[in-house]
Amino acid sequence: MKTVIMAGGKGTRISSIAQDIPKPMIWIEGKPVLEHEIECLRDQGFTDIIITVGHLGNVITGYFGDGSGISPASGRPFGVNIEYFVENEPLGNAGALFRIKDKLTEDFLLLNADALFDIDFQRFAAFHKTHGGLATLFTHPNSHPYDSGLIIAGDDGSVKQWLTKEDARPLYYRNRVNAGLHIISPKLLKQDIPAQKIDLDRHLLKPLANTGQMFVYDSPEYVKDMGTPERYESVCRDVRAGRVHSRNLQKKQKAVFLDRDGTINRYIGFLRDEKEFELLPGAAEAIRLINDSGCLAVVVTNQPVIARGEVSVDGLQNIHNKMETLLGLEGAYLDAIYYCPHHPHKGYEGEIPELKIDCDCRKPKPGMLLRAAADLNIDLTQSWMIGDSETDMDAGKAAGCRCILINNGTEEVGKTFTLSDAVKQILEGEANG
Repeated sequence: MKTVIMAGGKGTRISSIAQDIPKPMIWIEGKPVLEHEIECLRDQGFTDIIITVGHLGNVITGYFGDGSGISPASGRPFGVNIEYFVENEPLGNAGALFRIKDKLTEDFLLLNADALFDIDFQRFAAFHKTHGGLATLFTHPNSHPYDSGLIIAGDDGSVKQWLTKEDARPLYYRNRVNAGLHIISPKLLKQDIPAQKIDLDRHLLKPLANTGQMFVYDSPEYVKDMGTPERYESVCRDVRAGRVHSRNLQKKQKAVFLDRDGTINRYIGFLRDEKEFELLPGAAEAIRLINDSGCLAVVVTNQPVIARGEVSVDGLQNIHNKMETLLGLEGAYLDAIYYCPHHPHKGYEGEIPELKIDCDCRKPKPGMLLRAAADLNIDLTQSWMIGDSETDMDAGKAAGCRCILINNGTEEVGKTFTLSDAVKQILEGEANG
C-alpha cells in the first residue's frame, strides 16, 4: 500500500518554534517529526512513499532525498522509496492528489506531516479492507473534544455526520475526533471538482457522510498534532516519557478498568435518563491522571436496564455521550466503553426476551474485560479494576487484574475511598516499581 504524506503547510501557528524550516522538519527529541513518521511506516513495511511539498519544500527533499540514503540524525538508512510532488502554486490540501492520481491505482494511506504518531498500520489497513469503504478515518478520543472536529457514526462504524469545530454540535456527544490519518480509495479521485483549491475534508470526505461508504476506525493509539508551541512541548514530553511508542497496539497495553455507577458518576440506582447523570467530584481529575500515565481508561458497566426495557440502546448512548462530554470539558477522556445489556431474571413488564439470558459479560463474570483485552491487546495481569462493589472485584479477579474497592464516602471500606485515591495509589505503585 502506497503512502501519501501531505507536507506542504506553512505552519504559521508554530512559527515561534521554527520560522526558516517547514513544520514537518521541526525536530522532536533528536530528529524531524517527519522522520519519526517515516520510521513508523518503514518498520511496518510501508516503504513506498509520496510526499507533497510546497513552502520550503527544498528543506525536506534535501534531507530525505529519494529515501535510499542515510539519516543525518540517526546515522541509519532511511530504508524507504520516496517520490515528491512539488506544489508550485497553492492547490489546497487535496489538490496534489489529483495531480498524482495516475500513481495511486490502489487504496492508499493519506497522512499529515505535522503530527506525531505511532500506530499499528497493518491493523488499520485490515479494518479498511474488511469494511470495504471508499474512505476510512482514524478516530480517537482526545483531551479537548470541545474544540476538535467530531465524527458521529452508526453502530456499524459508518460515518453519519462530520462536524468541524465551527459546526453546531449536540449538547452531548461522543468523544470521537478525526485524527487526520486516512485510507482512501483512488475511486474518489475520478470525480471532477470545479475548484482551484481542493479541500480534502470539504470536497472529498464530508460528502461521503451518511452514504455508507466511509467508516471510522476507533483506536486509543498515539496521534497528536504539534501545530502550536504548547502542543509541541506536550509531544516532546510524551516522546521522552515513552508514551508515544508504548501506545502502538502491537505492544501489550496496561489498562485501568472502571465501573461506571458509583465510581465515575453518582449512584442513584437504575440510571435511566441522561438528566440524572452527574459526575462524582474528582472523577474527571482521576481519569485525566490515567490518561497522562499512558494507561488505557476503559469503562465496563452492567446495564440491565436495556434487557428490562427501561432504557433503549440509543438512550444509553445519550447517557454515555453526556459522560464523555463532561469529562472532555475537564480535559479527560475514556479510551473505550463496554456495557452488558443482559439480565438473567425474567418477568418484568416490557422486558426484551432475547436479552434475558445468563451471559458471559455481566459482572461478576469477566467477559467485558476479556473482550477489551482482545480488542486493545491489554495485558490483564498488569491492569487494574476499580469499582464500588464486590461484583466489580470478582470480575477483575476473574480476568486476572489487580483490584481496588472504593466507596466514595458511602460506607467504611478499607482505606481507599474515592476514585482519585485509587488512581493515585496505582500510579504511586507504578512509579515505585
